[in-house]
Amino acid sequence: MKKNFKEKLRRILKMKIGFIGLGIMGKPMSKNLLKAGYELVVNNKGQEAMDELVALGATAAANAKEVASQCDVIITMLPNSPHVREVCLGENGVIDGAKEGTIVIDMSSIDPVESKKIGAELAKKGIELMDAPVSGGEPKAIDGTISVMVGGNKESFDKYYDLLMAMAGSVVYVGPLGSGNVAKLANQVIVALNIAAVSEALTLAVKNGADPELVYQAIRGGLAGSTVLDAKAPMMMAHDFKPGFRIELHIKDLANAINAAHATSTALPLTSQVMEIMQGLKNDGCEKEDHSAIVRYYEKISSTSVERK
Repeated sequence: MKKNFKEKLRRILKMKIGFIGLGIMGKPMSKNLLKAGYELVVNNKGQEAMDELVALGATAAANAKEVASQCDVIITMLPNSPHVREVCLGENGVIDGAKEGTIVIDMSSIDPVESKKIGAELAKKGIELMDAPVSGGEPKAIDGTISVMVGGNKESFDKYYDLLMAMAGSVVYVGPLGSGNVAKLANQVIVALNIAAVSEALTLAVKNGADPELVYQAIRGGLAGSTVLDAKAPMMMAHDFKPGFRIELHIKDLANAINAAHATSTALPLTSQVMEIMQGLKNDGCEKEDHSAIVRYYEKISSTSVERK
């Protein structure tokens, strides 16, 4: 047992990790890697986040090429597909600095079709890509309990499982490259449709003279009960739309889901409807609010409010 622990610790201490993208999720995730004993080389568009990581022991790099030249493993945590493409394949990108055998673990939530295309370009230079998007939001990124869904080579998944677990509470292998982002998009579709259903149900309750709080308490223990119901119904009734996950980010995810669906001739009629609801809310200036603000749409078209003082 002690021998296995020492061997694992030795591997950790010898492994230099590149981390590109120190935003809301990336910064706490990279901090957890430092806490776990990994050596980090970081890059970010904003200098402040890099300075914060350097103060904790990381090394700063000027660009993705410089990160890749120093590391065998590179983690990216970026807003969307174009940003991942630019960092991996653009000028001074990973592809310019990485040596053959380097692995890129993209933890961004992007279009799985793009994951496959970027992976194919990197593979021409002997660089491997895994897609490993996360779920859980900033609080779970901070406390290291995010859920990670991984697509790529199974042997590589097994090799870097401990690395991913240093940032996560759950790491699950889903299948070949692109599968991680497919799982994330499936998650986002289910969440969006659940929030819309909760909004619709609470509006129905109010318009028919029922107290939405009592309706919520009555149904939460039955088949309609869900994590989404318990997380979002109280926010709706309090009209507290402080963002845990912003509408504009959910729009991005649903756009990627619809793009992936179109690429495979998959029909997503309900997802498309919720997407239009979110676009309407964006036009009303609500894009920075939590996605529970979907209830605003139902309140507007039904001339009512589910808010309870």
